[in-house]
Amino acid sequence: MAAYTGSVWAIEIGNESLKALKLGAADSNVQVLDFNNIPYGKVLSSPGITEIEKDELIALSLRQFARDHDLGKDPVIIAVPSQNSFARFVNLPPVEEKKMDQVVQLEAGMQIPFDMSEVQWDWQLMSKPNEEQTRIGIFAIKNETVTHELEYLINEDIHVSTVQMSPMALYNYVLFDRPELFKSDRKAVAVINIGAENTDLVVCTRSGVWQRCIPMGGNSFTNAISEAFKINFSKAEKLKRSAAMSKYARQVFQAMRPVFTDFAGEVQRSLGFYGNSNPDSKITHIVALGGGTKLRGLLKYLQQTLQISVERLDSFRKVQLTEDVSSAKYGENINNLAVVYGLGLQELGLGKIESNLLPRAIASSMAMANKAKFITLGTIALLIISILSVGRIMLDSARYKKLTNERNQINRIIAEAEDADSLLNEQESRGVQSQALIDKANEMFQHREIIPSIYNLITSSLPDAYEDSLQKELYEAFHRGDVATVLKTPRKQRRQLFITGIKIKYVDNIAAASLDQSFSELSTSKFGSKPERNIFMEEEAGQAINGPGFVIAIAGYSPYEFPMELLDPAGIGDDKRKWGLVTWLAHPNEIVDGNCPFRIYDKTKSEHFEPIIRPVVTGTTMPQGIGQEKVEIQLDNMRDSRAGYRGDNIVLVDPMTRETISSVPITDEQGNIMRDKSERELYKTNDQWFVLNFKLLWLKDQSDLTDTYNEQL
Repeated sequence: MAAYTGSVWAIEIGNESLKALKLGAADSNVQVLDFNNIPYGKVLSSPGITEIEKDELIALSLRQFARDHDLGKDPVIIAVPSQNSFARFVNLPPVEEKKMDQVVQLEAGMQIPFDMSEVQWDWQLMSKPNEEQTRIGIFAIKNETVTHELEYLINEDIHVSTVQMSPMALYNYVLFDRPELFKSDRKAVAVINIGAENTDLVVCTRSGVWQRCIPMGGNSFTNAISEAFKINFSKAEKLKRSAAMSKYARQVFQAMRPVFTDFAGEVQRSLGFYGNSNPDSKITHIVALGGGTKLRGLLKYLQQTLQISVERLDSFRKVQLTEDVSSAKYGENINNLAVVYGLGLQELGLGKIESNLLPRAIASSMAMANKAKFITLGTIALLIISILSVGRIMLDSARYKKLTNERNQINRIIAEAEDADSLLNEQESRGVQSQALIDKANEMFQHREIIPSIYNLITSSLPDAYEDSLQKELYEAFHRGDVATVLKTPRKQRRQLFITGIKIKYVDNIAAASLDQSFSELSTSKFGSKPERNIFMEEEAGQAINGPGFVIAIAGYSPYEFPMELLDPAGIGDDKRKWGLVTWLAHPNEIVDGNCPFRIYDKTKSEHFEPIIRPVVTGTTMPQGIGQEKVEIQLDNMRDSRAGYRGDNIVLVDPMTRETISSVPITDEQGNIMRDKSERELYKTNDQWFVLNFKLLWLKDQSDLTDTYNEQL
């Protein structure tokens, strides 16, 4: 396409807003003449939103756009989403130019994975005339996708001249605006457009483009927050956008952490598939754009995972702003304008991809509708005037004859209005009583966030890659399921706690409440050191602060040789890398931003604080959920010298690594179980289970107790 020296409008109907950009070209200079970013009232992919609501939101935005901007006779190019789209670059055998269309038709039928009657497709010659091979690009998209997008513009009388897929628009943008990134075909650039519902991954080289739609976007992070905090989608979206400044930032990012991992994993798998399919091409740079890039830490996490430089789009380098365009507003929205920028470049004849997926039938019908609308409007206006004239005469005559009936109807309506007004006054007089009933019913929901807050406090106190840099590689490998890396650390050196159960019970009098003994039978002898005296939980008279709180029992197991170091280590001071679960619970404000209402209660006494640690032994009383059972077949020569054949043995194994975690007998070279001097069988201890019983004092809404506690600190 030859360079176009006029102006064009490029439009993208997104999930969160309508994006439009007006570009002009003169003497090879590209200028931004106008632009707009019109947000919808709701995110179109929000849960519960109907198709009718989506259509209405888009129609309102297009109507506002058409009202605020004079499209005139400027060409309009629109983008269609990448779902149900297809792009493939192939080399054709030598063929005469007059037979090119026929050969391309046959090739398209073999390449396009849809029925040809169900798609709108186009092709483009990609190779230069002097090249040995003839390389073409084939582009296709489902008819229903194109038709659905065009219907919005047709209804608002906006005439479209070109339709292009979003990934191809991104390819045109990066190839034109960042030519320094394409030094050779062996170096590729990936463009990641993170939308609300999907993410477009476009890998670009000088001679071709590869695309994939990843079904994850900003909504995935919002849904994670919604599930973690038990709030609706709208509130979760607001919390996500303000997470960096929120006092709950830690909890918010903790809730989104699995989505960070899944998203980076999907991108890594996609890039890996491209690398396997194109071994001669290496991705050297990533340009990230779209609303999802505003999420703090996402691009840094993506760069660390992929080990590839990730750049957030913050400017277009080969375009100029006219005086009529606000540079501040343009800068705020530039991260969302890459698609329309690429569309505009194509319509100006400056894009590498020039395909047009506008259906011919729709183009013809739009042209006919443009010519016929004036005749139709004139005919309708004349018909309306005639009907109104005749109707007026008939209406005046009917009113004259039925004047009595009209008066009776008016009086009846007035009486009904007076009755309604009387009923309204009666209901308003009952308002105070009704409001009291409503307030009483709402009391039960006053503290519904407390239990989730305690769960979050406990899980945030567990050792992980963010708190324990000593074994960061181990924790990261465990979270992503990398068994080989996990096994590199000897099992007894893994500083891990696996929680199998948590029980929380509210009590009005925490001092008199008994600890929960239901996880396992309790014994008087316990492993581990005795907890240090907590002087801050006692008043000057020696009496512990009392009040409402929670009795908590945590059960689980650990491969670490000294589990008490992970639960309640002694003498560690301010070295947070060595803090245990109880240490973190004793410093809740280090975990939760703001004034945490929970304090661990008097861990100096066994009736308030009781840790239990035992070896994992099959056939004994233990908390449920520890390991998985595995039948271990004994060899024939494994016999007890006094008991004879021992038979098969059931052991417990790690569900992830399949390592044995239960205690196993120690045998000699002949397979006989070894014994000590007292003839007791010797066993090797592997993992150890634990039960941690303790109490949390609840200081919320008790300013006197809170002040006393703070004074002691």
